[in-house]
Amino acid sequence: MSKQYETVFILTPILSEAQAKDAVEKFRTIITSNGGVMVHEEDWGLRKLAYPIQKKNSGFYHIFEYTSAEINVVDILETEFRRDEKVLRFMTIALDKHSIAYNEKKRKGLIGRKREESTESKTENA
Repeated sequence: MSKQYETVFILTPILSEAQAKDAVEKFRTIITSNGGVMVHEEDWGLRKLAYPIQKKNSGFYHIFEYTSAEINVVDILETEFRRDEKVLRFMTIALDKHSIAYNEKKRKGLIGRKREESTESKTENA
């Protein structure tokens, strides 16, 4: 039975855009070559960190959502994250059925829409 995972990682800000894309492609290849299937991928770009990591205040954020029947895909990916000095932080979580449903709704734009509509109606009424 395959499980669905979500991995968020932060790359060092001293990389160029091309180097960051190459690093992301390397990690994507690790997932797909070890039996994983990419479900969704998001590039959040360069963002400010909540606190300094290795004396850096920003980093390139990227999210992978993937499925795999083999749990060793996560182990292999995390080993590569630890070995690669371009990675500041990473976190992998196994998604349950509620998280998977939430992510699908978020991708379709169904999550957060009520907040936007309510703020628009407040500004129209004012």
